[in-house]
Amino acid sequence: MEVQEVELVMSAVDPKQYPVTGYPEIGLVGRSNVGKSSLTNVLINRKSYARTSSQPGKTRTLNFYEVEHQLYFVDVPGYGYAKVSKKEREKFGVMIETYLTQRKQLRGVIQLIDGRHAPTEDDVSMYNWLQYYHIPTLVVATKIDKIKPGVRNREESLIRKTLGLNAATQLILFSAQTKLGKDAVWQWIEKQIGGAQ
Repeated sequence: MEVQEVELVMSAVDPKQYPVTGYPEIGLVGRSNVGKSSLTNVLINRKSYARTSSQPGKTRTLNFYEVEHQLYFVDVPGYGYAKVSKKEREKFGVMIETYLTQRKQLRGVIQLIDGRHAPTEDDVSMYNWLQYYHIPTLVVATKIDKIKPGVRNREESLIRKTLGLNAATQLILFSAQTKLGKDAVWQWIEKQIGGAQ
């Protein structure tokens, strides 16, 4: 999809605040600072539309980006942030779980993993959770330009093995710098939203 129009239409913490247009939605989940904003910016052909933060865990709301009046990207607060109190983490947890399990417009979730390292326990928990609820999932390994091409196959195998990826889950290597993986991610999104209009 060639994106000309995009707008951050709302930041929500409660289902009453979600958009009512009925467009299909794709959720973006991942640890804080894994590159969700960078992926969003590449997909929508913008340099810095989605806010990238040097402070992990800064996104505290579900941010709905309306793309081409056809779908929403929903940026979900990052998990694995240490600086947030337990009470706040629980509040986030409820907000995220409510959205991911009850939102009928949700067509799939892109889970971002830092491609330079083995997935964390939080990454594995999130992947297992998405599979438990039968949510179509795409795993995107970010920052792949920081890994030498000769080592990428090994990193890919490590991610597959650590997460226990099932046959239905696609893994795409992605770089915000070189745009590697951009087209493949869009193909997956278009497949998910295909029958949704």
